Amino acid sequence: MTILYIILTFILFSILFLLLTFFFLILRIFTGKSIRNSNYPPVKGTVFDQLFYLNKLYDYQTNVAKEHPTFRLLAPTQSEIYTTDTRNIEHVLKTNFTKYTKGQYHQDIVSDILGQGIFVVDGEKWRQQRKLASLEFSTRILRDFSCSVFRRNAAKLVRALSEFSSDNGVFDMQEFFMRSALDSIFKVGFGTELNCLEGSSKQGIAFMNAFDDSSALIYRRYADPLWKLKRFLCIGSEATLKKNARVINDFVYQLIRNKRKLITGENYVNEKEDLLSRFLMESEKEPEEMTDTYLRDITLNFMSAGKDSSGTTLSWFFYMLCKNPLIQEKVAQEVREVVGLNHKANIDEFVANLTDAALEKMHYLHAALTETLRLYPAVPVDGRAAESDDILPDGYRVRKGDGVFYMSYAMGRMPYIWGEDAEDFRPERWLKNGIFQPESSFKFVSFHAGPRICIGKDFAYRQMKIVSMALLCYFRFKLVDETKIATYRTMFTLHMDGGLPMRAIPRTT
Repeated sequence: MTILYIILTFILFSILFLLLTFFFLILRIFTGKSIRNSNYPPVKGTVFDQLFYLNKLYDYQTNVAKEHPTFRLLAPTQSEIYTTDTRNIEHVLKTNFTKYTKGQYHQDIVSDILGQGIFVVDGEKWRQQRKLASLEFSTRILRDFSCSVFRRNAAKLVRALSEFSSDNGVFDMQEFFMRSALDSIFKVGFGTELNCLEGSSKQGIAFMNAFDDSSALIYRRYADPLWKLKRFLCIGSEATLKKNARVINDFVYQLIRNKRKLITGENYVNEKEDLLSRFLMESEKEPEEMTDTYLRDITLNFMSAGKDSSGTTLSWFFYMLCKNPLIQEKVAQEVREVVGLNHKANIDEFVANLTDAALEKMHYLHAALTETLRLYPAVPVDGRAAESDDILPDGYRVRKGDGVFYMSYAMGRMPYIWGEDAEDFRPERWLKNGIFQPESSFKFVSFHAGPRICIGKDFAYRQMKIVSMALLCYFRFKLVDETKIATYRTMFTLHMDGGLPMRAIPRTT
């Protein structure tokens, strides 16, 4: 009887605690937010409402933005402002750059995985990493090395798909792209051969799966008011996240230790081709700063950007090519005309001809990839936190501590930005007399804009072009189910949900 009484008392107090917590959250959410003040963006709900729309979150944001280009969701301590207004985006990312930071709220959510890397930090830490990374990405050695890696892995991908195409087999194209991208970024970033594409690296595949799952779990924290309590108790999604973090850390720290041992060896040839080697060489100048933890954070951030940006974009690109077969053939025709080789060429001979000069001539491919990024940006939503009160160009006020988010996914679908055909896949919108014409980075914000614009933009385009050219030279691609509409998995990057089942048909004419 006593035990039953204790259990019932515990349950009663637990329910009471949850009710008090709920009412406290409601009170904090709706207090002091100037809800009916027209000087502030219209309120379209709370951040917790996102849980109801989580599987279709970016489409929900798109529908709201068509009526309200700038709106806000209420959070316990601040408002979260969402905008598709290009004037606001330029204001936040460039004009008033120093007044908008990543903010402590964002850092608390993502630092368990991304640590103190370039996509998380502000101030001097960001400037240090940005300066070092900009210098390294501009070197000819890294550019040549990365292109050779991309060409080699593109050839591997063609050979891998040939095994399926010979018997009309079905494969998950997104899985192939993610493995290939991970192989490439680890070779360029760490100087390490993972061989995920061949499936021979169980540790590499476990790392990839742990990182992708962690990205999705971290993203859910934005709409989960109890995530800190769950982390403290190590239960539910936070327990899974902690387990994934161990897999990620063990794998990356081992790579760093191996690389340190290698470069201090007597027979080491200082070629400094990969990023980690270059960072380690820099660490000799500032050994107290370049700890293993700091190196882990830096390289993991670049690995995340390199794998996800190219892997997800290529998946959506080939999906759109299958939905638009005439565009697929136009790209394939451009490949044959520019490279001067067709499917009869040896694959190693073909990729050897994918030089910088050839890539520069691929205007239609560049336009088609850019059109894919317009509709399916690798990072669908990103934002900053206001360090002081401010007024946006559209007239709405922002309070210190408020988040201001720009919705890349929604922007690509706004008629008031791209015209009435905004939702159509039309590479020609980027061409003038057959030559690619870029748009303002505050309108096409897939690579961000302002001082924090992506330094790997050209790096990503080269990788995506090389892979696309190799595949389209040798195969035509079809969806297994041509009536199915692809959907995304709600996380930091726009992964396809459920993969991309396809068939590759060998080109014979």
